[in-house]
Amino acid sequence: MDNLPPELFSSLVERIDLGIIVLDSNLCIRRWNGVISQRSGKNQSLAIGRPFFEVFPDVDQHSFSKFVELARGRGIHVYNHWLEQAPLVQLSGEADDDASQHVQSALLFPFEGQGGELYFGLVMYDTGAIAKSSAHLESALKALRLKQVEQDQLLRRLETANSQLLQSEKLAAIGQLAAGVAHEINNPIGFVFSNLKTLSGYVQDLLKIIDAVDVVADLDELRQIKRGLEYDYIRSDVGALIDESEDGIDRVKRIISALKDFSHIEEEEFRPADLHRGLDTTLNVVNNELKYKAEVIKEYGELPEVECIPSQINQVAMNLLVNAAHAIEKFGRIYLRTGIEQEEVWLEVEDTGKGIEDKVLNRIFEPFFTTKPVGKGTGLGLALSYTIVQKHSGRIEVKSELGAGTRFRVYLPIRQPSEPQQQEVSS
Repeated sequence: MDNLPPELFSSLVERIDLGIIVLDSNLCIRRWNGVISQRSGKNQSLAIGRPFFEVFPDVDQHSFSKFVELARGRGIHVYNHWLEQAPLVQLSGEADDDASQHVQSALLFPFEGQGGELYFGLVMYDTGAIAKSSAHLESALKALRLKQVEQDQLLRRLETANSQLLQSEKLAAIGQLAAGVAHEINNPIGFVFSNLKTLSGYVQDLLKIIDAVDVVADLDELRQIKRGLEYDYIRSDVGALIDESEDGIDRVKRIISALKDFSHIEEEEFRPADLHRGLDTTLNVVNNELKYKAEVIKEYGELPEVECIPSQINQVAMNLLVNAAHAIEKFGRIYLRTGIEQEEVWLEVEDTGKGIEDKVLNRIFEPFFTTKPVGKGTGLGLALSYTIVQKHSGRIEVKSELGAGTRFRVYLPIRQPSEPQQQEVSS
């Protein structure tokens, strides 16, 4: 490198597509390369020895002076660029119709001449293309961030909509059962009311007997009044009427309690719960839907308390029980079973209905898919049951045989894992 001819190095400086100016310590021009002459339109021979600010009067003297002092103070090169404003030195070919994309970068470095004199080398080059690419990249990243925000908002709305759909389906299911529940309540209320009317008549007759004590002449007359009012029959019937009325009121109480336990719409917290109590509650709610279609046979195993959202598991049980009843064309059986396997419990609903065709078996958990006639189902019951079981880190198994019936088995972990697992469906 030491043997490199000076003219070769000079040729390189002249050919390179950079503007190069050499300044002395007083910022007077000592030399520049051909790029400066070509792009500035100035004559180098007329510029030699003249102050930099005199040759290039448009230069921001204050900014450039700070630039120089920084290089002088550090004794090393300094870098700067002029963005969205006039370049340090206006060179032809750097001007851009889109001024916001114009960037002129400048490198200023101090060095010593042969006599130890201080000089400055000023190198200028256009980085507008890079700036433009960077601006496009920044714009793309900004758009990507906006899309991410939109997706996050969409996911939140979707979660809200899913939750609302779940509650709507629960209310819809309760609405469908309302007539049956009303019937279940009206029956005991009806005979309790009838019994009360009968008891009211009995009380009036008994009061007549009591009042007669003060006016009859002797006991024979009192006994005659008792026989006339059929006292012995009233005495025996009163107890039966009271027992029957108490039983009716107790039935109403159980139904109301079941509805209360079943429909905790606001409930969202996992907690230990008695699965059998929830199943019995659900049976009470759907009793009118089941009793004319099937005999319900309970086969409960020994279960620990299960960490779950009880109202949502009740919803699953109700959907499976009602579907089982609808699958039975005449009168059949519905088996409600529970059991435990290692760290999981399971509940099972099996019917003796018509079964499910293989071609639709894999679609039964799809939202709005139903094989029921129009107006008989929303197509959301099994889909939402699937969602609930998934939320509980569980899984659903379904087996069906045409003409023989269908069995749904729901597996739930006894304790919820720290990270919910993906639900599996098998057939």
